[in-house]
Amino acid sequence: MAAAAALRPQFRQCTPISPPPATFSTTTTFAASRFLLTPSTTSFLKFRLRAAASTATVLNGNPANHTQAAPRTEIRIGLPSKGRMANDTLELLKDCQLAVRQVNPRQYVADIPLLPNLEVWFQRPKDIVRKLLSGDLDLGFVGLDTVSEYGQGDENLVIVHDALDYGSCHLSVAIPKYGIFENINSMEELAKMPQWTAEKPLRVATGFTYLGPKFMKENGLEHVVFSTADGALEAAPAMGIADAILDLVSSGTTLRENNLKEIEGGLVLESQAVFIASRKSLIQRNGVLDITHEILERLEAHLRAAGQFTVVANMRGSSAEEVAERILGQPSLSGLQGPTVSPVFCKRDGIARADYYAIVICVPKKALYESIQQLREIGGSGVLVSPLTYIFDEETPRWPQLLSNLGLLGENR
Repeated sequence: MAAAAALRPQFRQCTPISPPPATFSTTTTFAASRFLLTPSTTSFLKFRLRAAASTATVLNGNPANHTQAAPRTEIRIGLPSKGRMANDTLELLKDCQLAVRQVNPRQYVADIPLLPNLEVWFQRPKDIVRKLLSGDLDLGFVGLDTVSEYGQGDENLVIVHDALDYGSCHLSVAIPKYGIFENINSMEELAKMPQWTAEKPLRVATGFTYLGPKFMKENGLEHVVFSTADGALEAAPAMGIADAILDLVSSGTTLRENNLKEIEGGLVLESQAVFIASRKSLIQRNGVLDITHEILERLEAHLRAAGQFTVVANMRGSSAEEVAERILGQPSLSGLQGPTVSPVFCKRDGIARADYYAIVICVPKKALYESIQQLREIGGSGVLVSPLTYIFDEETPRWPQLLSNLGLLGENR
């Protein structure tokens, strides 16, 4: 009974609100402005700014219709407060030499010692997106699914780095393997089922109430009703309270164990962790663009080095050019831009001679053993292998892309 109650759908239907008594009024203070809550004559309530006598929508404590970044000097970045996404984000920042210092684990604010004037705020992922839009945060780390659902395509959200290599999953439609769905294997077949009418629409349980309806409409499903449920959505079809679900999928094991299947064309979104920013903050708030540049360069350098190894070996040769020719003749020894070849001097008969040459190349992990074998075949010896920590380019490609997005490319920065 408790599980059924937790999964009972809560259909998103608005009902009129009865006007409060004429004597009702409440005054609430937000920052330095005062807002008066008064009864409306059209069945809903409005916040009316007493001083300016204009209507304002309130979002997370800040007016949503402001056109400038909130007036403060410190820069704020939002990190997930709980779960695997939170742990993986902290680990990534630590690997980039940007360890977060949190004095008390119960506190929601921390700092990064190497980035002065930056406050770290631990928030729920959806609140990170909302507060970026409201101006309470400047930067953030969240999943792309959260950005898409709660950002809803808002141009003020800028994705600085879209592939942080953790938090991977996808948002997908799943239906039962049995009953009327047994032979349904695509969105096209699902849309053509005669069972769905205005009186009996397809019932979809999901937590994605923006992306879900948008996706169904784009795929030609006209008669659909969405419900939200607390708890595991995978149980909803078996309990008879939904025909299908639209949820995040990682390995697909939970779907299979609950006799559900994904269908062709049912993929809504591929998601992983992303680094995002407020467009207004990047342009208007002093220091945000510089900090964003540093974080981006550290992320790119670390992620590019992941899975790469430095291989050093000694080789006999008549010249550096001759050794380089032998190396470049092997398919796995080209490195990032080619091998580095340097003479190794030893003293014989009182004279320094270069009988050996040291070669240095970068090799991906999956090709490491093959590369060592090829080195041995062409005379390599004394092979040393060490993992790479960072690979810094002349400039990270995502930086000019960001500046172009902001309309700042070409400015002296």
